[in-house]
Amino acid sequence: MVVKKGILNKLYVVVILMTLFFVVIVFRVFKLQYIDGDKYRKLSQEKTVRNDTIFANRGNVYASDGNLLATSMSKFTIRMDVMTVKSGVFEKNIRGLSESLSRLLGKSADYYQKKLRNAKKRKNRYLLIARNIGYNDYAKIKTFPILRLGIYRGGFIAEQETVRVHPIGKIAERTIGYDDYRGGAGIEGAFAGYMEGKNGMRLKQKIAKGQWKPINDVNEKEPIDGHDIITTIDVNIQDITHHALLKRLEDFDAEHGCAVVMEVATGKIKAISNLGRTSKGKYYEKRNYAVWESHEPGSTFKLASLMAALDDKVADTSTVVDCGKGKIFINNRKVEDSKYGGYGKISLARVFEVSSNVGIVKTIRKHYDKNPKEFIDKIKSFGLDKQTGVKIKGEGKPYIPNPKEKSWSPISLEWMAWGYGVSLTPLQTLAFYNAVANNGKLVKPYFVKELRMGNRVDKSFGTEVLKEKIASQKTLDKIRKVMENVVEKGTAKKIYSSNFSMAGKTGTAKKYIPRHKDGDGKVVAGHYSNKKYVASFAGFFPAKEPKYSCIVVVHEPKKEKGYYGADVAAPIFKEIAQKIYTTTPIDNQSVSDTISFAKIDKQYQDYYEKLGKYKTIMPKVVNMSGMDAISLLENMGLKVKFSGMGKVMEQSIKKGVKVSKGATVYLRLL
Repeated sequence: MVVKKGILNKLYVVVILMTLFFVVIVFRVFKLQYIDGDKYRKLSQEKTVRNDTIFANRGNVYASDGNLLATSMSKFTIRMDVMTVKSGVFEKNIRGLSESLSRLLGKSADYYQKKLRNAKKRKNRYLLIARNIGYNDYAKIKTFPILRLGIYRGGFIAEQETVRVHPIGKIAERTIGYDDYRGGAGIEGAFAGYMEGKNGMRLKQKIAKGQWKPINDVNEKEPIDGHDIITTIDVNIQDITHHALLKRLEDFDAEHGCAVVMEVATGKIKAISNLGRTSKGKYYEKRNYAVWESHEPGSTFKLASLMAALDDKVADTSTVVDCGKGKIFINNRKVEDSKYGGYGKISLARVFEVSSNVGIVKTIRKHYDKNPKEFIDKIKSFGLDKQTGVKIKGEGKPYIPNPKEKSWSPISLEWMAWGYGVSLTPLQTLAFYNAVANNGKLVKPYFVKELRMGNRVDKSFGTEVLKEKIASQKTLDKIRKVMENVVEKGTAKKIYSSNFSMAGKTGTAKKYIPRHKDGDGKVVAGHYSNKKYVASFAGFFPAKEPKYSCIVVVHEPKKEKGYYGADVAAPIFKEIAQKIYTTTPIDNQSVSDTISFAKIDKQYQDYYEKLGKYKTIMPKVVNMSGMDAISLLENMGLKVKFSGMGKVMEQSIKKGVKVSKGATVYLRLL
C-alpha cells in the first residue's frame, strides 16, 4: 500500500506539472494570438512584405521644334522564379524559352537550357535572365514560352529603373542640366519641382535572403510622370553654335569658351554652348560659363562708353579725337593702342571702329572726369548693373564701380571706359547688345517656353521687357551704323562678307591673375597677365533688321596662335551667322561665302537632300549618330523611340519600306 501510494503521489505531481505546462502553453498561445497578435503580425509582415516605391518618370525636355533634348528611359532587369513553374510546363517549354532567349540575348540555346535546369535543381526563385535592357526587349521577353504565363505560373519577374539620357549627346548638356546627387543645375535644376512627378507603389514579398518579388501583376499605386519642359533651344542653331565654338577652341588650344545666340525681338535663347578643356585636351560642357562667369569684358564694353557719350550729347560720332601716337599715361598707368604709332586725329566713330583704347579713354575722361557719377548712372540706365534674372541657377553678379566706394581710384573712370574694372557675364553683355539691335528695348533672356502635362499647357513663358528704351533712337541709329562699320572696315573686317550683313564689336582683354602662391610657395601679387587673354565678339545679324544677336567669348587662347578678338572670336560669330543664314534664310538674302565654309555647306546640303528623298520611304539610319538619325526621322513626321546612346545599331522598320506620317520607329543605339 505504501508503495502504491508513493506511485500515486508521483503521478499526481506529473499530472500537476503537465497541467501547469499546458496552462502556460495555452496562456502563451492566447497572448500571442490576442494580446500581442497585432504586434507580431505587423512584425511578420514587415519582414516578409514591403511597399516598393515606383519612381515617376521625370518630365522630358524638348527643343522649340519638338526635338527631344532629355528624357527618362526605363531599363529592366528580368529574373525568373523557376519554382512557381509546374514540372510539366517547364519540361514542355524549356527548349522554346532557351531558343527565344538565345535569339534575343546572344548566347547559345544550350547555355540557357543548362542555366534553367540548374536553377530548377537548386530551387532558385530569383534567377537572373537579363540586366539593363530596354523596353522593346522587355516587351519581347514577356511573350516568350513559360514567361508569358506571368508571375504565378511562369515565374516572370521584371524590375524597372529609370535613367536620364540626352538624345543629342553632350551638346548643351550643361544648360539642359541635371537634378541628382550633384545638386541642381541648368533647366532640370531650375524646374525640378515641376519635372519630378508623383511616385507610385508596388507590394513585394520576400522569397529568400535579400530577394523580393512582386505580389501582383499590377501596381497598388501608379506613378504620375512630371511636367515636360519645352525650351527655346533650336537644335539646328545649337548644333551650328556648338561645332563652330568647338573647332575654334581646338585650333587655338584655348582653356574654355562660350557662345550664345538669342532672338532679338523676344529674348529667346536659341543656342548656348559652354566648353571647357580637360587635362587631355578634349572639350566638354564643364560649366555654364555664359550664365555663371563674370569677368572683365574689355573692348566690348566700349559700346556702353560710346552710347553714354552720344546719349548725354557730350560728343558725337563726328567728334575728332587726337589719339596721338597711341600711348598715354594716366596717374603713371599706361593706356596703349594695338596699332604701333597710333591713329593720330580720327573721328569718334573711327575710334570705335578701330577700337582705339586711347581715343575712348580720352573721350570719357574729358567729359566725365569731374563728375564720374554721371557716367556711372548712365551705364546703369542701360541695365548693366543688374542680373538678367534668367531662371537657371548660378547667374554671376555684374560689378559696376561706384565713386563712393573705397576701391574707387583716380584711374577707375578711365579704366572703365575700355572695359577694365567692371565685370559682366557673357549673357549680361549679350542682353545689352540685343537691346541695341532691338531699337533700345531691353528684354530678359529666357530658355523655357512652356510647361506641359501631356498635351495640356500648364504654364507659358513669354517675352519680358525690362526697359522699353535704353537710349534715344538717334543714338541707337548712330551706334548700329558704327557697329556695322566695325565689320565692314574696322577691327572685324576679316569676317566681312558682301553676301550677308553683320554688326558687332571685337574685344580683347588681359586676364587678371589674383594674388596667389607660386610653385615655390612664394606669394605673387595680383596682376594683369601678359600671356593670358580673353577674346570676344558680340553683335547681331542682319545688320539692318536684326533677327539674332550673338556673343562669343574665348578664354586663354594660346598667345602664339593668336589672342585678339578679331582673330579668335569673330570668326566663330561669322560661322554661326553664315550657317544660320544658310539653314534658316532671313529675308530671302542670297548666301554664298568663301571656300572655308564649303565643307559645312555640303554637310547641311546632304542632310536636306536625304530628307527630301525619304519623305515616304524609310532610310537606312544604322551607323548614323543617334542625334542625326532622330532628327532625320522626326523631320519625316515619324515618332522615334530609342534605347541606349551613340550610333544606331538597329532600326525596327527596314530600309526601303514605305512609311506614313505618325508611324513609330524603334532605334537601338550603342
